[in-house]
Amino acid sequence: MRSSPLEAAHEAAGATFTDFAGYRMPVRYSSDLAEHHAVRSAAGVFDLSHMAEVGVTGPDAVAFLDHALAGSFGAMTVGRAKYSLLLGDDGGILDDLVVYRTEEHVFLVVANAANRAVAVDALTARADGFDVEVSDDSDTTALVAIQGPAAAGTLDALVVADRLQPETPLDELRYYRVLHALFDGAEVLVARTGYTGEDGFEIYSDTEVAASIWDALLEAGADRGVVPAGLAARDTLRLESGMPLYGHELGTDVRPAQAGLDRVVATEGDFVGAAGVSPAEGARVLVGLVTEGRRAPRAGYDVVLDGEVVGTVTSGALSPTLGHPVAMAFVDPAALEAVSAGERVLHIDVRGTAIPSTVTPFPFYRRSSRG
Repeated sequence: MRSSPLEAAHEAAGATFTDFAGYRMPVRYSSDLAEHHAVRSAAGVFDLSHMAEVGVTGPDAVAFLDHALAGSFGAMTVGRAKYSLLLGDDGGILDDLVVYRTEEHVFLVVANAANRAVAVDALTARADGFDVEVSDDSDTTALVAIQGPAAAGTLDALVVADRLQPETPLDELRYYRVLHALFDGAEVLVARTGYTGEDGFEIYSDTEVAASIWDALLEAGADRGVVPAGLAARDTLRLESGMPLYGHELGTDVRPAQAGLDRVVATEGDFVGAAGVSPAEGARVLVGLVTEGRRAPRAGYDVVLDGEVVGTVTSGALSPTLGHPVAMAFVDPAALEAVSAGERVLHIDVRGTAIPSTVTPFPFYRRSSRG
């Protein structure tokens, strides 16, 4: 099992660990609920060093990415980030990715930890014929994220203390942007993306710098309510925000349009998987479901219409922020049409009890609706 470069810091903070994608990662430090609420009200600091970082460098980098991924990268300027998909030859989703353009001919592709080998192998194979170099930089790269309303103020405090020196002012770093910076003299990348529905930043660094970044964020944010947060809180935060998780909402048997991701697929171009990108007629589509009470749907539970199974829950939980259960599920389009016409009601089979559910657009939670 791989270890994070921050493992000693997690142990010192009393973390409970879990095996995640072959890494020993912190699942919680205090409680799932406390860490979830801290991110919504202040900020949480996450260790994401298990993620896979793949460098793409060379004069053909844009043409290569247009071929290898489902997005279009020609109009992407330096300093921008883009959400994209890595598809198989048949159009199924091999992984969802974030791509950063850090220099004119330099890109950083960030893949899910569980799909590191898949992403590296696919990108390497697809580089044939292009003047690019594909490098797996995962083992030498650490990733620390801070998410929540206090994230910007915490980073600002590091700038004021002259520990973080961005190439341009942080207040110019908009959503889905990235910039170069120095942290205690070491080169880092600071991105403004996230996976929680809150404002937040990610700091990419060499592994030997990660512990100093982690400690500095927690120290600067201590009087702002900033706490370390584990994978359990990260999962409920992303669920409330309607963000898909590979292995739950995304997989090789899912086409982008089924998961509502057709918007990130290029409408033109000969990218890998283009021929099979359209789902079969009648294929199930991903929807949000809300129920009353306290009994939360879980992954694998059946979605039922008039006693007939018409879908499957992929993720579900009692929302800590909203106070009621929410779920993501793949459901037959015909069943959704019947429900939207007001004729019938979807139910979720929660351990033998049929719980009525309401189809709800994503996200379940928005920052603008915070009380």
